[in-house]
Amino acid sequence: MIGPWFKGLTVVLVTGVLTLGATTLLACPFCSAVAQTFSEEMASMDAVVLSKLVKLPPAPKPGDRQSDEEEVPKAVFEVMTVLKGQALMGKTETIETIYFGEGKVGSSFLIMAVDPPKLMWSTPLQVTQRAQDYIVKLPGLPADGSKRLEFFQDYLEDKDEMLARDAYDEFAKSPYAAVKQLKPRMKHDQIIGWIGDADVPASRRRLYLTMLGVCGTEKDLPLLESMLKSDDRKMKAGLDAMIACYLTLKGETGVTLIEDLFLKNKKSEYADTYAAIMALRFHGTEADIVPKKRLLKALHHMLERPQLADLVIPDLARWEDWSQMNRLVKLFKDADDKTSWVRVPVINYLRACPLPEAKVKIKELEKVDPAAVKRANTFFPFGPTGSPKKTESTTPPKSSQQDRNDSTEKTVVASDTLPESVPLATDGADEESGVAQVDTVATSSKVPTAVRPPKVERRPVNRWLLLGVPWVVGVGLFLMQWGVLRGAGRGSIEAVDPQ
Repeated sequence: MIGPWFKGLTVVLVTGVLTLGATTLLACPFCSAVAQTFSEEMASMDAVVLSKLVKLPPAPKPGDRQSDEEEVPKAVFEVMTVLKGQALMGKTETIETIYFGEGKVGSSFLIMAVDPPKLMWSTPLQVTQRAQDYIVKLPGLPADGSKRLEFFQDYLEDKDEMLARDAYDEFAKSPYAAVKQLKPRMKHDQIIGWIGDADVPASRRRLYLTMLGVCGTEKDLPLLESMLKSDDRKMKAGLDAMIACYLTLKGETGVTLIEDLFLKNKKSEYADTYAAIMALRFHGTEADIVPKKRLLKALHHMLERPQLADLVIPDLARWEDWSQMNRLVKLFKDADDKTSWVRVPVINYLRACPLPEAKVKIKELEKVDPAAVKRANTFFPFGPTGSPKKTESTTPPKSSQQDRNDSTEKTVVASDTLPESVPLATDGADEESGVAQVDTVATSSKVPTAVRPPKVERRPVNRWLLLGVPWVVGVGLFLMQWGVLRGAGRGSIEAVDPQ
């Protein structure tokens, strides 16, 4: 089992990220990119060429030892196609660079370089003819939008694994609005086949379930229901995206099944319950399909499971559900060594609550556990929202639609905080529909760069947010290391396998 100290620390870190609202959000609601895409790499380089290996470096003789002064032998490549940096290349016809691979003379390679005027060439990457055709087309693609994704859709699960990974990463980093615009051209039956393939990695399966939520119909519900009820872990891979997809297609009436399987069911595995919470969080934050009142009713079931109640308390505060104040106060008072981590989230809930009764409750609970109140104030010095509290507000109440718009706006990271080659992302678990369309900019006239937010009026950078998040994470990592060293002699910790 997970040790209490580890669980408590995890709660502090997760709660800190949620309440400070500083987590960068992944564009695909349930996907995380594996690496930089070819387009991003090319955009960050000064020169990019497709070349052919014409001469391998001499093989070292047995017993030979190279001195520090000797230059490492280099391979020679003939330039075939210049994709970027023609002006820097000039009339260069061959490139010499270090290569330790097993490619044969005549094989094709992608090579990139930086630092002109004396270009420094990277390690050559061997590419197939299909990969060459793919890479050559990248500079000519639209910088963003569904037309760009339409190209990459043809390479999802490609026989060339390198292209399959790159196509997936392009989808994972694209705004969800662009994915929705692709709906008329999505290949529904192919997506269903990938979802049912147990050999497809869970990360990619999440993408395909997200896409099915866009192009699927009620006819797909029996398949999803059978997968949700399955005891086969492979069939339930990517469960968070699966639940979100199911609720997207089923609507409000589908929440009952999720409650029965994962929230009310105290025998449900931790990872499954957490996946369900993430899916509900997405629907409450970004989607309008299931009323928030119904989602909150579902999350209330978690308060009957004290060991996991902390997972939903930040959501109750963020969605301003103050109806559960007395239940949370009781959770605080009844907490023992196995559920003590629930106390900090409860205090933060009360601190966020505008009702006068909340302040009275905090003072009451401080007598029960003053250390918990102190921890809440230490880790969240400016309140659960991560910013100094305002003493007075003259802003009129917002409509629910305005709240959703503001929520979406807050998930976009200001472009002036990112370097040119760093992609934006959206909330790793659950930021699906409703994410605003964003534009891209290019560092060159040919190669598109990373996805960036639209050019709208920017809000001032929250200094407390920028300073507070690294501080919270740094302290958390220190405590985690301390806890590992302290608990090393008390037995091993059984890790929870995430979906």
